[in-house]
Amino acid sequence: MTTDIILSGVGGQGILSIAAVIGAAALREGLYIKQAEVHGMSQRGGDVQSNLRISSEPIASDLIPLGKADLVISLEPMEVLRYLPYLKPGGWLITNSTPFVNIENYPDLEAVIAAIRTTGHAVVLDVDTLAKEAGSARAANMVLLGAASPFLGLEVDKMEESVRQVFLRKGETVADMNVKAFRAGLEAANSAHGIHG
Repeated sequence: MTTDIILSGVGGQGILSIAAVIGAAALREGLYIKQAEVHGMSQRGGDVQSNLRISSEPIASDLIPLGKADLVISLEPMEVLRYLPYLKPGGWLITNSTPFVNIENYPDLEAVIAAIRTTGHAVVLDVDTLAKEAGSARAANMVLLGAASPFLGLEVDKMEESVRQVFLRKGETVADMNVKAFRAGLEAANSAHGIHG
């Protein structure tokens, strides 16, 4: 079993935290994990992308070839389109519907969302609003991770434990809020796709 994931977004959105939680959950299940360099970190608002590979066997390369990603998870809708060529047939796009408008000529949002939906395998959620409802706008990344969790092939309880583990250093309150945000995303994805679990 190998799951190849591309994480994308813009600097400051919490892509590294998503990678850290997935990595911790994979290790809890005794799986191998490789993560490629995260690009664009230095600049807040610049595009950020990371390759994450999880496998039951040792992994040779940390890079995901074109057309081979099982999932593209993005905190920014336009960024998800950038990585469409990496998605394998039948792969899933999980994205925020709220743009991070950091350029003057940002394309029409409805056209961007329509292009994402044409893949046929997309979960598009307003993770910003769900995060605010869960108690913190800053937890949008954990809402998105919750929405992606049914497609990761990892046990949801191990994912939740990993969310708590990653955020516990910031205190119990922050950890609880991020777990709540994760659950909100999971519930939204489940109800949007009739998944029960």
